[in-house]
Amino acid sequence: MKQIVVISGKGGTGKTTLTSSFAYLAKNRDIADCDVEAPNLNLILDNTPMKRELYIGGKIAYIDKEKCIECGKCKSVCRFDAVKDNFQINDIKCEGCGACVEVCPNEAIKLIDDETGDVIISSIEGGKFSYAQLRIGADGAGKVVTKVRQSLMEDENKPELIIIDGSPGIGCVVISSLTGCNMAVVVTEPTQSGLEDLMRVLNLVDYFRMKAYVVVNKFDINLEKTKEIEDFCSKNNFEVVGKIPFDPYVNKAIKESKPVVQFDESIAGREIKRIWNIINEKIKEV
Repeated sequence: MKQIVVISGKGGTGKTTLTSSFAYLAKNRDIADCDVEAPNLNLILDNTPMKRELYIGGKIAYIDKEKCIECGKCKSVCRFDAVKDNFQINDIKCEGCGACVEVCPNEAIKLIDDETGDVIISSIEGGKFSYAQLRIGADGAGKVVTKVRQSLMEDENKPELIIIDGSPGIGCVVISSLTGCNMAVVVTEPTQSGLEDLMRVLNLVDYFRMKAYVVVNKFDINLEKTKEIEDFCSKNNFEVVGKIPFDPYVNKAIKESKPVVQFDESIAGREIKRIWNIINEKIKEV
């Protein structure tokens, strides 16, 4: 089983547009949306939820009001200001460190499971799709990403390929998305911030000794910056496998909740199909 992760150095480059199209074009594959803090692949892929699993992200404090004598020691020791004036816990601020438990003279505080959100497994045409729905204010940690990915491994009928929609940036959730993958497809845009963030994320991929291929989205809005990106990639031995033109059909596809490759008139869709044919051949070689 091979795994491809689609990532970007910054948000808004078109990463999910590319991933949804790959999901539509690929055969015998499962899909994971590991952009857990802002999942939206489920809005594009036609999917039917089959299973919902509660995700426990860690521990948070709980104060038993019947035992609490309101001495204030928990408030004084909490570095995160998670104890309210009425001696209840602010779930969003609590980090579950347990300092309040240690100083409570009446054993009125204990650590309980932090119900961070849910991991959802859905059926899609030709496979399965997993993603997370976190509670408001919940931390999208790497452990959530790991759980989303593992949920696709639990079935005995494993696919030939897993396509992962990763998070933007270079943080913990991105590292968890990259770990164990065979290849990364990095999406960028022809802006200065796009180039700078591309450099950072390619440096991260290189640290994992993973093969990375670059796609420049909306390349024709700034041909000079596109040339800078191509020169950087050439100098550092990263292959640019495609340049997607600006195309109003992308917005049309988003509004209709469809992968853009479903529109035959779309010039972006045609380029993405060409890119997928290249990636599909390269994944066979790793």
